[in-house]
Amino acid sequence: PYFLSFRSSTPFILFTICLAIFTDILFYGLIVPVIPFSLTVQAGIAEDQVQQWTAILLACYNITLFIGSPLVGFYADRTTSRRLPLLLGLFALAGSTILLCLGKTVALLVVGRLLQGLSAAIVWSVGLALLADTMGRNIGYAMGYVGIAMSVGLLIAPVIGGAVYAAAGYYAVYYIAFAVIFVDIVLRLVLIEKKVARQWITDDEAAPVTGPEPDVSGSGTDSEKAMGAYSSPRTGDVGRDPADRQGELEAALPGDERPHWELIKSKRILAALFGTVIEAGIMFSFDTVLPLFVKNTFNWTSTAAGIIFICIMVPGFVAPLVGMLSDRYGARWPSLAGFVASVPLLICLRFVTENTIGHKVLLGALLALLGLTLTFCNTPLMAEITYAIEEKEARRPGMWGEKGVYGIGYGLFTTAFALGGTAGSLLSGYVVAGPGWGTMTWALAIWVAAGIPVVALWLG
Repeated sequence: PYFLSFRSSTPFILFTICLAIFTDILFYGLIVPVIPFSLTVQAGIAEDQVQQWTAILLACYNITLFIGSPLVGFYADRTTSRRLPLLLGLFALAGSTILLCLGKTVALLVVGRLLQGLSAAIVWSVGLALLADTMGRNIGYAMGYVGIAMSVGLLIAPVIGGAVYAAAGYYAVYYIAFAVIFVDIVLRLVLIEKKVARQWITDDEAAPVTGPEPDVSGSGTDSEKAMGAYSSPRTGDVGRDPADRQGELEAALPGDERPHWELIKSKRILAALFGTVIEAGIMFSFDTVLPLFVKNTFNWTSTAAGIIFICIMVPGFVAPLVGMLSDRYGARWPSLAGFVASVPLLICLRFVTENTIGHKVLLGALLALLGLTLTFCNTPLMAEITYAIEEKEARRPGMWGEKGVYGIGYGLFTTAFALGGTAGSLLSGYVVAGPGWGTMTWALAIWVAAGIPVVALWLG
């Protein structure tokens, strides 16, 4: 194939997956400002039913994402290529865009949101699994860039959607979506997985950005792969007797007949999933309550309310560095630091109550610090899925079978993220509507504190 070395290179694969995740997040947020128009003008829904149907459409997306992610991950682990399901996800996204753009009935809009949720399940489950296949020991570094793509998408999507809708109308919003999807289609068609490229490349032309290239070709014995996984141990392995580690490998058992059940029983995986629920709840809580809070407290416009999210997003650009720390020292300590530091910051948000310069500066500073602590929470948790799978593979070479379980692992991660986001939105929305902003900040602090012992005890 033409340009094989470039098309199978680690930077290109990393960029393609990050763009796929950015596209998914962008489209999700891009249409938020135009959903009321779709319901009233396109579908003919009465004004007093718009809020109800908006909630239903949001629930359709979340339900499909929640249920579909592990199923898609299971399928991805059974296929010979990650590229095919990624392309199928892109067609689902294109189909959902067309339906949401042109749909004249509520039924078509519901189907469009269901397809959008399915596309997101594929992108996150299969895309992150492909990164795990590609990056090997540098998975934390890669997840840092995934975090940046997610943060940028969450920030600019509602702003662009609202501005374009106000300036150019309903269909112009979807023109942007179609343009981004076209670029995404081209990149996914061009992409060649490393394990596929190795039938033409004998030398390692497509090395990772840093560190040694992982063996994902399927060549070599299981024991050699397992030893390779520990060729550069994290701090958690420093000080261990090499003979003990060698004994673990020599005592390895044959592959388990139900590897997915073994994965679900892993304390490290469960701890990472629990932490993901907590962290996603915080992220979506801010999306739910912060715009209305600054509007009511500071009399800000919707544009200014969108700009405040820059305070949370900008610190997220250190995510690749946090990922490198996780690759070197393991996920526990960076993530634990993020969880512990987030608690007092969330509590201090309750002191923002007045329309003064001081309170505006205080809000911006607290949100910026929270953006940093949430980066320390999230990036190691994403990488921990790979770390936990690698550790079990090292103890019992071959237990995951020939094709591995990265797909189902990141499918479960996506399910946990969807669950946490839904719970966080509901929690924050109801608490703010009832007791108020000050009580909500305490509630979120307690929410985060609940994750500290789990991360401290069971994360790797």
